[in-house]
Amino acid sequence: MNPGRQRLDKWLWFARFAKTRSLAARLVTDGHVRINGKRAEAASKGIAVGDVLTVAAAHGTALIRVRGLGERRGPAPEARLLYEEVDRQSEEPTAS
Repeated sequence: MNPGRQRLDKWLWFARFAKTRSLAARLVTDGHVRINGKRAEAASKGIAVGDVLTVAAAHGTALIRVRGLGERRGPAPEARLLYEEVDRQSEEPTAS
């Protein structure tokens, strides 16, 4: 993987969008994740800071901008620092 990029499935797991890395990979392969508006084809796809992800999960659909790349799956407050929610109307970050 290139420096400054991280596997999509790993990032989704670190950011707590999936309980396990294999479930994160399944989210991608089942077509529930888009990167910058395009369907992610593989869990191994690299993402970078600034990418906008659309994640359709059981709890709803999230439109988020990647703010950081994780190094571990930490507690929820740490995971929340990896992304920011984006306003669907303007695609501008919302205040958190």
